[in-house]
Amino acid sequence: MSDITLYHNPRCSKSRQTLELLRERGVEATVVEYLKTPPDRAELEAILDLLGVEPRDLIRSGEAEYREAGLDDPSLSRDALIDAMLKYPRLIQRPIVVANGRAAIGRPPERVLEIL
Repeated sequence: MSDITLYHNPRCSKSRQTLELLRERGVEATVVEYLKTPPDRAELEAILDLLGVEPRDLIRSGEAEYREAGLDDPSLSRDALIDAMLKYPRLIQRPIVVANGRAAIGRPPERVLEIL
């Protein structure tokens, strides 16, 4: 099996469940605590491409940073939304698993099994 990366927030129950699910199946992923080690622009753009989504689809709109930064403005460009996720990594939906040239958001956690 190729390299597997889990973009993880240990305070998030879905993220913890996804990590546990992977381990139960004998899958050892490289765990990136993205709040401590945020992705850079190229990495975030690659994740968006693998997921096949636009930045707005990956943003957690319930976070305070979303409101404070005015990210509900529909005229914001793709680059502006990516900039916001880079500045406030807490806005990035979680967990994300990247494996085999594909990516999945673990909501529900079982969704990540589709790419393994």
